[in-house]
Amino acid sequence: MDQDKLKDLYHYDEQFRDSIATVDEKGKRIWVYPKKPKGRYHNKRVIVSVVLLAILFAGPFIKIGGEPFLLLNIFERKFSILGMVFWPQDFFILALIAISFFVFIILFTVVFGRVWCGWACPQTLFMEMVFRKIEYWIDGDAGAQRKLAKMPWNAEKIRKRVLKHSVFALIAILIGHTAMAYLIGIEQVKEIVSQPPTENLAGFIGLVAFSGVFYAVFAFLREQACVAICPYGRLQGVLLVKDSMAVMYDWLRGEPRGRMKRNEERSDKGDCIDCKMCVHVCPTGIDIRNGTQLECVNCTACIDACDDVMLKIGKDTGLIRPTSHTAIEEGHQRIFTPRVAGYSGVLALLLALVIVFVSGRADVEATMLRMPGLIFQKLDDGQIQNIYNVQFVNKTAEDLTLEIRVSNFPEATIEKVGEGAILLDAKSKSDGVYIIKIPEDALEERKTQLRLELISNGEVIDVIKTNFLGPIKF
Repeated sequence: MDQDKLKDLYHYDEQFRDSIATVDEKGKRIWVYPKKPKGRYHNKRVIVSVVLLAILFAGPFIKIGGEPFLLLNIFERKFSILGMVFWPQDFFILALIAISFFVFIILFTVVFGRVWCGWACPQTLFMEMVFRKIEYWIDGDAGAQRKLAKMPWNAEKIRKRVLKHSVFALIAILIGHTAMAYLIGIEQVKEIVSQPPTENLAGFIGLVAFSGVFYAVFAFLREQACVAICPYGRLQGVLLVKDSMAVMYDWLRGEPRGRMKRNEERSDKGDCIDCKMCVHVCPTGIDIRNGTQLECVNCTACIDACDDVMLKIGKDTGLIRPTSHTAIEEGHQRIFTPRVAGYSGVLALLLALVIVFVSGRADVEATMLRMPGLIFQKLDDGQIQNIYNVQFVNKTAEDLTLEIRVSNFPEATIEKVGEGAILLDAKSKSDGVYIIKIPEDALEERKTQLRLELISNGEVIDVIKTNFLGPIKF
């Protein structure tokens, strides 16, 4: 049968476009019981998952230059990426890094589809490679799970449910503590777990909340996190094009599909024998033969299932495979398209900017703001004083002793409230209150700009500019 006729024979079951496989017509959840996957792609996923999960759990313990491998401490506004510490003063650099990451995800999706979702996303790694494996071990394969779900609450069902959810809860607690370690640091997590809850109630509540959320997600929400919550699945409708790689069914080869009978001549039928094994193993319950769908996370379980069937019936593997619509329809794959070139150019520019700003950022910075609610004060000796809050950030690996002087206004004097010297530990920040005084006669305008030099070991390492307010001159 020629290719044009095969194209005409292949048609979509339009019903899948108006609903999702895990919700029925009344809006009730349809629980998915995927068949246990096996095959060469699954074996590769296991290896990738073990490596990525090992990195994820080891991450909080890894130090680079004395700083965490990755720390996103939004509470203290301290961020560490590959051991490089960033503070609020580096917000534009963090923003550039975030934008670069999103552009990379867009570029990666345009070329390779949702490989991230099926092979690297923590949600999929934990769900399919940890929680689902435990479920297969305790409850059995898909058929046994359905049977157990319909079974009345007897001793066997109670035993299996208690065992499974106890293991789920323990793993969720481990994940919750790991997630907190990426937010507040492993040392703080150790401190929280080693003390009674009353000693650090906020930290204890945070750990309980994180653990509870992860337990609920992996024990009950499951694939709905990918199907209904994650925005990335929705974005693929915008990002994917006909040249994008994805897990796809070769309709030219597979159609018209039909059941296979013994000793049947299939000259008028395609290679798909409509066994529905690709549907049975899908963790989101879709039929990949309907084409690319937002529920598909490119986990490749359907590829392994289909390849196994093809080998049993003496057909070539690859009826379902990682490919693109263009490659199936035209027989060749296009990767470096104008869209890919455009995204690549934008990403290269962003990465260049990140490198320039990171390499050029100051080792020590200071932010100086007038005390909220105060304008200026007139003293009995005729001087005008302004009070400032100053925050110092030391981005180096050395402890520093700092001082401040006003360089462009000889009449100005500056003094620190409290301790005289500014002692700044390595890779840390410190706050201080400073008073600047200027004789009223020396002020010519209501607002005077001051230039303050930050000095360490006799060298000017940063310059701060601020305004000094005085009385209105008539």
